[in-house]
Amino acid sequence: MNNPVDLLHAMLSIPSPSGREDELARFLEKTMNDLGMAARRDEAGNVIGDIGSGKGPVVMFLGHLDTVDRPLPVRRDRDRLTGRGAADAKGPLAAMISAAAARPSFPGTIRVAGAVEEERLSRGGEHLARTLPPPDALLIGEPSGWSRVVLGYKGKIDIEYRVTRPATHSTNPEAKATEVAVAFWHDLLEALGPERDHGAFGHPAATLRGVHGDATEARLDIDCRIPPGFDAEALAERLRLLANGGEVTVIRHIPAARSPRSDPVVRAVTAAIRRCGGTPRPTLKTGTSDMNTVAPHWNVPVAAYGPGDGSLDHADTEHIEIAEYLKGIDVLTTTLDELAAAL
Repeated sequence: MNNPVDLLHAMLSIPSPSGREDELARFLEKTMNDLGMAARRDEAGNVIGDIGSGKGPVVMFLGHLDTVDRPLPVRRDRDRLTGRGAADAKGPLAAMISAAAARPSFPGTIRVAGAVEEERLSRGGEHLARTLPPPDALLIGEPSGWSRVVLGYKGKIDIEYRVTRPATHSTNPEAKATEVAVAFWHDLLEALGPERDHGAFGHPAATLRGVHGDATEARLDIDCRIPPGFDAEALAERLRLLANGGEVTVIRHIPAARSPRSDPVVRAVTAAIRRCGGTPRPTLKTGTSDMNTVAPHWNVPVAAYGPGDGSLDHADTEHIEIAEYLKGIDVLTTTLDELAAAL
């Protein structure tokens, strides 16, 4: 499938919510082989394709196959493609495959990986980081907009709080489980500090994702987003002191990740954007990505890039402008040229 727009259209037409990526992985394995890449699947279900001379550095493009489980009809018109994953993140992955296929004589290896379950547990990215040798340069496929390069992502702490209280009449002045849970939520916000802000990369923030319970049992599911250097263990200890008889469990902790502007991959993408007629805009994201997942394992030059509007992630209006998508392919192809010279 040599037409990049046809490739993305086909990918959008294959539903791939987290945990159900097999059909898309099989399609991409065949497609990448047809494009001249040596493609395979690993034990986790990730699809990996290599291309290039093999004699030289390894540049890895890492995207993800899965989407959130909210179906969205696929539609194609002259200017845009609509469908689940158009921005997050089939658009960036399709652009990476197209760019790699356009550079078969790359002096080294271009490795394109589509990981499973990034939206849920980052299981695919974790498996890649534990089973593959570190590449010489890494680019994460996430929607940045064609003229932006992402230097870093906030980390996260997933917290569960459970509390029980004896059954009693609603008029009893003793606090009920739901009331204790609500008080804990407010205590957590105070523990994060007065400058908490979802929109600021340098400050923590929290989202109450779920509230379950009644007067005798209550549970909170909390998502904390944290900046680089945040002391997650200290926060957990403080929350346990504030638990008021409840139980605090850290379900998952993913540290923040950030590259400097001098990073070779950041510089390569920046130069490529300029060569393609854009004004580069370094960006910091307040979500997380597989950049966070692999950072503890691979100490390598890294940035994130991909065509698409990140504000459309998971939205019912998710789409990608075709001109933006094609421009992103140009930037990625030029980035490979920059890295070939730099590495």
